[in-house]
Amino acid sequence: MKPSQKVQDIKQSLEIFNYDGWLLYDFRKTNPLACKILEIPAEKMLTRRFFYWIPRQGEPIKIVHSIEANVLEHLPGKSMTYSSWQELDSHLETILKGFRKIAMEYSPGNAIPYVSKVDAGTVEKIRGFGVEVVSSADLLQKYTSVWTEKQLDMHLEAADVLDTSVNRAWRWIASHLKDGATITEYDVQQFLLEEFEKHGCVSQDPPICAVNAHSADPHYSPSDKRGEIIKKGDFILIDLWCKRKLPQAVYADITRVGVAAPHASEKIEKIFNIIKKARDAAIMFLRNRLSQDLPVMGWEIDQACRDVIIDAGYGKYFTHRTGHSIGEQDHGDGANIDNFETQDLRHLLPGSCFSIEPGIYLPGEFGIRLEHDVYIEGDGKNFRVTGGTQEEIVIL
Repeated sequence: MKPSQKVQDIKQSLEIFNYDGWLLYDFRKTNPLACKILEIPAEKMLTRRFFYWIPRQGEPIKIVHSIEANVLEHLPGKSMTYSSWQELDSHLETILKGFRKIAMEYSPGNAIPYVSKVDAGTVEKIRGFGVEVVSSADLLQKYTSVWTEKQLDMHLEAADVLDTSVNRAWRWIASHLKDGATITEYDVQQFLLEEFEKHGCVSQDPPICAVNAHSADPHYSPSDKRGEIIKKGDFILIDLWCKRKLPQAVYADITRVGVAAPHASEKIEKIFNIIKKARDAAIMFLRNRLSQDLPVMGWEIDQACRDVIIDAGYGKYFTHRTGHSIGEQDHGDGANIDNFETQDLRHLLPGSCFSIEPGIYLPGEFGIRLEHDVYIEGDGKNFRVTGGTQEEIVIL
């Protein structure tokens, strides 16, 4: 979408939200959301404050420092240049005069810290001009978290790579155990990274292979200095994510579990089935809401999933949100599936993707997490699960 087209689209969104305008602000790249929306190149030098004002009606206005007067030159609208703080305040007072409600990357009470990028002092300054500052949380998702068809295709390709890679990893582990060869968590991690490379994919962080009690730590990661030897009888969790090594590629993210034994223990089977039931409850909730053409927020799906685990008596062992937004970073900028770490009141938008990954973590024993991804179709009434779905514990 060309900048002029994006501005017109934003104006239509402002009409829907009944906001007078959107004031995009950055200082030294402290607001990456604004930089992303405004398509400012990563290599661009940003050492001074800038504002980009998009009113619901009228022409956009750029407020830029004289030293960096061309920082927003690719965007439509007239420019107002400042050098001193007095000039900056005067320009802001001029452009905001007569307006009542404007959106910024701000979250009341920092309830959604992922979008709270404008510092408190700047919010105070803007309020000082007699306007109400509201959160752009739902507004900005459309411009940071909705995929193109090409991005969806790249996600599906990455999801297939993950599914294929983890299945190869299980066979690789089983072969080593059968031959009596030593294999560690770190070895499995490196095997997966090699698989990503072979298939033209990258990962911002290495995948997780966690054995037994290590799996009870959701963010445990092996290294060349720490990596448990995998033995017969062990419980194994593998969490992996990657994206195509291409511009604008987006991630896929899955988690699988298995045992290096003829069958899983009764306790592992019990926890696995609770997690599977919770995961499926999340999907059923989403299906029911979309089929009725009703909006759905991230917190609602989290609670539908979490209730299953709470009812089973393991609520205190589910120590993270149900899922996260997925984009060009594995943890994207859109709505998270969360009513635990935050209450995410953002709506899930057509064309966006997120993970569903409930978990139960028993310290000193094991942790089970099942994860796949969900993409909401452009019509907003259907969705697809990507990355495959684990229905049974893998037996090695």
